[in-house]
Amino acid sequence: MATIKDVALKAGVSVTTVSHVVNDTRHVSPKVRERVELVIRELGYVPNAMARSLKSNTTSTLGMLIPNSSNPYFAEIVRIVEDRCFGAGYTLVLCNTDDEPRRQSVYLQVLAERRIDGLVVVSTGAGSGSDDGDSLAKQLHGLRVPTVLVDREIDDPACDLVETAHMQGGLLAVRHLLSLGHKRIACIGGPAGVMPSEQRIEGWRMALAETGATPNADVLLWRGGFTSQGGYEAMHAILRTEQKPSAVFVCNDLMAIGALRAAHESGVRVPDELSIVGFDDIELSAYTSPPLTTVAQPKERIGALAVDMLLERVGGKRRDARKVVLQPELRVRASTARHASFREATVPSGDIGSSPSTPSAPPTTTRKSRTP
Repeated sequence: MATIKDVALKAGVSVTTVSHVVNDTRHVSPKVRERVELVIRELGYVPNAMARSLKSNTTSTLGMLIPNSSNPYFAEIVRIVEDRCFGAGYTLVLCNTDDEPRRQSVYLQVLAERRIDGLVVVSTGAGSGSDDGDSLAKQLHGLRVPTVLVDREIDDPACDLVETAHMQGGLLAVRHLLSLGHKRIACIGGPAGVMPSEQRIEGWRMALAETGATPNADVLLWRGGFTSQGGYEAMHAILRTEQKPSAVFVCNDLMAIGALRAAHESGVRVPDELSIVGFDDIELSAYTSPPLTTVAQPKERIGALAVDMLLERVGGKRRDARKVVLQPELRVRASTARHASFREATVPSGDIGSSPSTPSAPPTTTRKSRTP
């Protein structure tokens, strides 16, 4: 591998001159610059990024931690963040923590050694107020780089935050089901203690409490671990219960996809016999059978804001931390329909040829969230 000395020797200039050409730190005559650049290309010389970062105190590199690279929601967020970073002249180092606090800790140390300029974090574990959240806050404080938290907040006033109003999303989902006449509405939540899941479940509880539909809602709460397998198993458990619900709010689309398969295997028709609503609006949700009604997180804005806020801090344009909470929207597709009792009530008694058991498919619409 060619060195800076090799370039200087072949170009007939000093090492200092080559350094000035590479780093653009001082004027070099066009003729000499052209000769040095030609030799660099001929020898395939690659400047030492670490050495350059030590001089400039920047690396033009950002880090990102996500808890599960197999979840399409995080994959879509990463794509947006990476595109935004690349457009701003930064490279992105991605680390998948697999929702393990120890792995998260190791990766933070690795990123610190790489001298990243800033960090985007979707934390593992329970987040705010938990031991894992407190540990992460201490690590980030020790890292001393600008940090933006996405999706899951922790108790660290120095970090920026971009997230969706998860509880509001849960309210949107369950109010939609209630408007269709469903009263017994189950919920498949994510891992216990993970804040987005707990907030979405709280939205489910609040919507039911508004109508008094289910006094003891927790008997209709299952956990699916935010995985398709978890949603599949939880739905099978729901369908084995004596008093089956007519609708299920599932706290992410990945679990909802598993739930759809379980319903299909059990011979339960969606949405004729069971309505299902997901959360996230991953790209795949529009291609399930039937297409999934879901609560859409504004992923484009989340990813773009995370990078823009981070670069403000990196560039010294802002010092105080910001917290941005974005509003979700409801995407109504074909996995939800009116409850059978509603359908029967709306069919005229003399309407020959109409079947009360056949629901009218709801239109595909977007409903903007409203503050409850």
